[in-house]
Amino acid sequence: MKSGSEARPAFWRSYVFSQDHKVVGLQYALTALVFLLIGFTLVMIMRWQLAHPGLPVPVVGPWLGARAPQGIILPEFYNALTAMHGTIMVFLGIVPLAVGGFGNYLVPLQIGAADMAFPKLNLASYWWYLAGGVLMLASFFLPGGAPQSGWTSYPPLAIVNQGGQTWWLVGMLCLITSSLLGSVNFITTIVQLRAPGLTFSRLPFFVWSQLVTSFLLLLAFPPLEGAAIFQLMDRLAGTSFFLPSGLVVSGRVLHNAGGGNPLLWQHLFWFLAHPEVYVLILPAMGIVAEIIAVNTRKPLFGYRALVHSSVAIGFMSLIVWAHHMFITGMGTTMSSFFQTTTILISIPSVVILTCLFLSLWGASIRFTTPMLFALAFLPMFGIGGLTGLPLGLAPAGLHLHDTYYVVAHFHYIVAPGTIFALFAGVYHWFPKVTGRRMNGPLGWLHFAGTFVCMNLIFMPMFVQGLAGMNRRLYDGGLQYTLDRNVVGLHLLISRAAWVMGIFQVLFIVNVFWSAWRGSRAEENPWEATTLEWASASPPAHGNFASPPIAYRGPYDYSAPGARLDFTPQFARDEI
Repeated sequence: MKSGSEARPAFWRSYVFSQDHKVVGLQYALTALVFLLIGFTLVMIMRWQLAHPGLPVPVVGPWLGARAPQGIILPEFYNALTAMHGTIMVFLGIVPLAVGGFGNYLVPLQIGAADMAFPKLNLASYWWYLAGGVLMLASFFLPGGAPQSGWTSYPPLAIVNQGGQTWWLVGMLCLITSSLLGSVNFITTIVQLRAPGLTFSRLPFFVWSQLVTSFLLLLAFPPLEGAAIFQLMDRLAGTSFFLPSGLVVSGRVLHNAGGGNPLLWQHLFWFLAHPEVYVLILPAMGIVAEIIAVNTRKPLFGYRALVHSSVAIGFMSLIVWAHHMFITGMGTTMSSFFQTTTILISIPSVVILTCLFLSLWGASIRFTTPMLFALAFLPMFGIGGLTGLPLGLAPAGLHLHDTYYVVAHFHYIVAPGTIFALFAGVYHWFPKVTGRRMNGPLGWLHFAGTFVCMNLIFMPMFVQGLAGMNRRLYDGGLQYTLDRNVVGLHLLISRAAWVMGIFQVLFIVNVFWSAWRGSRAEENPWEATTLEWASASPPAHGNFASPPIAYRGPYDYSAPGARLDFTPQFARDEI
């Protein structure tokens, strides 16, 4: 019998420092969900300030410290909340869940591999991510508090600010390292470790979305890594990469300021941050495509068009970044170029959305909980995409820049868009991960409440933005006459956000209750066709009892003459 000291390393190797892609995927997913909860909590505090400016924050107000005396949020603390909310939700929450969580767990299973190509690299990727997240959160406890320069960290404010910007930059460097390690691993795994018979034309669309996403991360993150190092040197080493000449701060001339260009940071940041939008949305599209195929019992409409459009998005997302910068005064030639590319990139996005809508035509739809979230994704992403078109045109973009219209547009892409897809993925693959089903009625209630509240939160923001309300006013716009007709909408938005938080408690309860007490699921509960369902649920180490072979494409549903309405990729003959 092993002693306790001998057994302990096995636990650490199996559940903490495991190289198994499934464990690493779960580590990513659970950590990202915790960060999402933290980011959502920050915005709940922000929404109180916008709905009731100057009043003490209830419940958590006494814990906010000197930056919120007697629970009243100061402008500097509000800036810190906005900066950290955006950073946490995008860089620590949604992308790690979509790519690190779903990608790590499912890609090897869907291509019939035993693990990722580089298991140790996979493990290192997670720990770099965790280190970056902890560093960023720790900045709240520094004497100067968390960063106060927005999630975009524009200089010169980000350089001269005394908050925790240095920790933000070091944390960002850790996150970039994590993403680069992970993207190399994904690309190598998909290219080299596919099962026999699994040609590129037989890959599930989810795998294609992860492949394109990995190339985007690999190509777009290095410029931001260089920019973060330059900004770190401006803060710590007296350089002036982004500090212009003659800069005066609080009546004092900065002697190290000279020759730098603040716009250089914007170019380097948005060269990553706009592809990052597609890093958010492509895995979401992949998840939704898998769920629609399963629940319509039909092959996806236009599989090749879906794949080609995702690749086109990947290429074109690298040449649209400056539409975020029309207000900087770029020339008409450059404005025209980026307006054109911005409109062009909407075409493959529309193709993907159209293919997903047409996949519903004539289908016998199963309205399961994951399907409800997947169906809701389609119009929500459509709203986000359509409202983005005016922002891609300089005349309209100049008026709408930095207003609540931008907030509403981006959140329709990310919140009822990407996050709905991630919820759908959790409900869909939960039986694969745990061997148990999630509770159906709780899932439907979670969907209905979240769907209604999401629209009550973000739809009024379009009205506020069109009225000209700026997005970064800590008092919600009370000081501006032009905002007074729409400032009352903050109360509706905030109440909807708080109610939506209650519905997320249902999801958390459902996850933990179902993991231990949920009904047992069959090996293939959804009667799906892709290779992950050839393994046990949950999969054992090594994933498959014997190496699978792909005999057909990923969506062989309702084949004429077949006895059943699905024929798995791994089935030798039609069943």
